[in-house]
Amino acid sequence: MGYLTYAGSQEYEFEDRTLTHLKVAISMKLRRQESFLLNWSNSAEQGSGRMSLWLSPSIPLMFRFVGSRSPELNEQWVSVLHELSNTPRGMVVITEEEAERYLANR
Repeated sequence: MGYLTYAGSQEYEFEDRTLTHLKVAISMKLRRQESFLLNWSNSAEQGSGRMSLWLSPSIPLMFRFVGSRSPELNEQWVSVLHELSNTPRGMVVITEEEAERYLANR
């Protein structure tokens, strides 16, 4: 498991592979000085419910990975995350399988 630290104080836990893909997709947006929402659903272990964060180049983010190896990137997953970030709903954290289904149903 890895952690996304938002604004230097709030920490959110994600699986390392998911966090790696989020890091790339988020970095693509912030490099272009684009702000957007990041949305995900919490598991029952995390108290259920949904989360949304406003991401902006002016808000500090830190990605902390627990695993020692960097996972192989799935460019299609990154592409879907980036595409979702351009919608009114914002970037939605989805699984690799959900990204593949999204592309297949386009």
